Amino acid sequence: MILVPKIVSIGITYLVYWLSKECYVRWKIVLLSPILISPIVLIVLLLISHTSYNTYIEGAKWLTYLLGPATVAFAVPMYKHINLLKRHLFKVISSVTVGSAAAIVSSFLYAMWMHLSTALTNSLVPRSITTPVAMNISKTIGGIPTLTAVFVIITGITGAVVGPSLIRILHIEKSTAKGLMLGMSAHGAGTSKAFEMGELEGTFASIAMIVAAIITIILAFTIFPVLQSELMI
Repeated sequence: MILVPKIVSIGITYLVYWLSKECYVRWKIVLLSPILISPIVLIVLLLISHTSYNTYIEGAKWLTYLLGPATVAFAVPMYKHINLLKRHLFKVISSVTVGSAAAIVSSFLYAMWMHLSTALTNSLVPRSITTPVAMNISKTIGGIPTLTAVFVIITGITGAVVGPSLIRILHIEKSTAKGLMLGMSAHGAGTSKAFEMGELEGTFASIAMIVAAIITIILAFTIFPVLQSELMI
């Protein structure tokens, strides 16, 4: 693939994201969230232009590589509130550990209930953490990384949409609790939503997302193999 089409892929992706973000900022409608609208618009554009996914991703894949640095950038607000994070360290680790375990077990049980294949099950299990880590875990345990990315996006969008409503219904008032809830349940999308609520909420969502990734890596190679051996036929 020549350089110009690669630049076009990156440029169109950025333009679609920027436009959807501007619409979301203006109208504040969850369904206009860039993480939801951008993929839909890009799929439509690819279908209209008869462009294959392989051709598109050959250029746009460079944007995917930025997911890692973007995740690391969440450390900035965490550093600003380091003393507060230390004070709530036990609460963070204990709550995120329970959340990560619940995510793995519920995903596995759902896969068993739906009689999903082993590859689909392994792709679904790491859905509750940030995309780069989830894809790596999926590949290691025998899943399909690309499919895992789809599950991660669906989980993130669902959490970002439902999360604020649950916070209101359950009358959750503490910024720490709001952040941990959104970061654990909806990773990157939830963290973005948490930062809309406030810097403190976003900070705790960031640390929840990062801690969840670490804990899920551990659980994926401890709890998950046990579930497989005991329940999978």
